[in-house]
Formats: sequence, structure tokens, C-alpha cells
Amino acid sequence: MILQLKPNPEEADLAGLLEYLTKEQIAHHFLKPLQVVVLPKFKNERSFSSFPVIQKIYPIDTPYQLASKAYQEKTIVTVNDVSVGDGLFNIMAGPCSVENEEQIFKTAEFLSKQGVKFLRGGAYKPRTSPYSFRGLETEGLKLLRKAADTYNMRVVTEILDLSLLDEVMGYADVLQVGSRNMHNFYLLHELGKINKPVLLKRGFQGKVVEWLLAAEYILSGGNGNIILCERGIRSFDPSSRNILDLGVVPLIRELSHLPIIIDPSHGTGTASRVIPSSLAAAAIGADGILVEVHPEPAKALSDSEQAISFSQFSQLIEQIKPVVKVTGKQSDIEKVILKTGSL
Repeated sequence: MILQLKPNPEEADLAGLLEYLTKEQIAHHFLKPLQVVVLPKFKNERSFSSFPVIQKIYPIDTPYQLASKAYQEKTIVTVNDVSVGDGLFNIMAGPCSVENEEQIFKTAEFLSKQGVKFLRGGAYKPRTSPYSFRGLETEGLKLLRKAADTYNMRVVTEILDLSLLDEVMGYADVLQVGSRNMHNFYLLHELGKINKPVLLKRGFQGKVVEWLLAAEYILSGGNGNIILCERGIRSFDPSSRNILDLGVVPLIRELSHLPIIIDPSHGTGTASRVIPSSLAAAAIGADGILVEVHPEPAKALSDSEQAISFSQFSQLIEQIKPVVKVTGKQSDIEKVILKTGSL
């Protein structure tokens, strides 16, 4: 249950409510930035009929409260005048890792001409092996920002550790929480205190309720700008890198107000399956896709098997347009066509 407080409540009224909850031993959490009191295990609305400080009561019966659709119908995340979750199909694209200036500028130039507004790329990379390429770190962030500014794009990059938060904040427009960090609750808590959008990837073994509770950590700090990203879950079958759970899109629509996009690159692990999975993501109603694109995929220093080439990305764009149109959404690509008259 969530108790929404009136704006600028009287201190005495608020104190009275909190004292009552403490006295009655009702588990509660007062979230000052949101002016709400969350009662995760309480269901009796009539207990609060006499408190003038309460504006509205949301009787939510799920472990996650602020992420629930019962609390809010819809969230639209705006990133420097580009919206996610308002009926626009967004495409976020770029290399797995920023490797050098030529690579990221060549990619950004190509993508911007295709109408893509979000440039994704890793500067700090979580790698299973310590001997794998782990990113250019600060230099990678600088190159990402420079390329994005040159071609009027927004930067999406991963926040790997809390110690890097201030640095990454200085360059990124959207902070990506990778699969391994979905359960890094202290990091999620701190991301709730910032004023930038967070792209929250599902853990590769994460249940949907755990994913939404991870979002709850961020929401409870006051940051409501969250984009969920399905990136595939681990299974018993080694035939593919992951199992891309497309069915989670309509499920999230039923459970939560947060926008959701699909990562077909990690979700399949193979470049040949990226386009079909992207089309399926658009058809099932996702708010966009996150795709790995590289000038020369075979030479990519990370995830070369799943990165698609420029020509493959052009094919993806042409094939996805009619699918997006049928679903009733407008793609960011089509929006650019309508505005500029050219690709």
C-alpha cells in the first residue's frame, strides 16, 4: 500500500501519521523525495481515514509498490527532448566497446544519418575474463561524448561501479545498469538520488519480480526515469547464448508503468538473429531496441559474434519500419524522415 501525502504537509500532521504507524507496529517507509509512505505488507485502508495529511491511498498488493501499474499508469522518460515510452519506437545503437576515435566517430556518423538518436557504447566493460578487453575507461567516455555531440546524439553507457558514478555522470545521458549489477542494491539505491535516466537490464537469472524490485530501489530514491531492458536469460540449452524472453514485454505492460526495450544482441548472441529478434520486439510492442553495431564486426574487441555491420543495420531499419507502423507506434527513424524529409 502507498499513502500519497498532500503537497507541503503540516509537520504536525505528518508526525502524527508516522507516530501512529510506529505505535501500531506497521512496517513503513517514508520516502521524503516523493512525499509518500510505503506500507509493503499492510492492506487495511480504513485505518487511515482520519489522517488529513493523506491525499490518496493506493491499495497495491505486490512486493514492488512504486513500480506497480496500480500506482501509476504510464511513465515517459525524456532524454534531451527525445522520449521513451510515449508511443515512439526508439533505436539505441553502437559498438559494445569504444575502441578508438575512428571507430566511434565512424559509427556515430553512420547511425545519425540513419536517424538514430541514441549512441550506445561501453567505456568500462565487465568481462568474465580479466584478460579480455575491458574498455578505454575515461578516454572512452570522452570519445563517446565527443562523437555524440558532433552528431547530435545522446550517450548510453554502462555504470559499472559506484566509485565511477560521478565520472560517468559527467559524460552520459543515460546510465545503463548491466545484467550483473541488477542485484547490486547499493548501486541501485544511489542511482535513485541522481537526476538522469537509468536503463536497467534484467539479470541473466533474474525473475520478473526481482527485476521490478531492482527498479523499486531506484524509484524509492526519487528517480522515476527508468527504462527496463530485456537482454535474455540463461537457460539449460547451449544452442544460443541466452533465451530472449519476448513474452516479458506484454507481461511488464500488465504489471508496471515503466517503458521496456529489448536487447536482441545479447539476447541471441549471434548477428544473424539480431534482425529477426528486432522485428519480433517491435511486433510485440516494445518501446525500442538496443543493438550492437560495428564498422567491422569481425575485428570488434568484444562481442564480435553478435555485432551487426552497417549494411545489416540498414537492412534492419528498412524491415522494421512497416512492423512499427502496423503496431501503431512511430519509430524515431520515421520521425526524422517526417521532420527532415531524408535519411
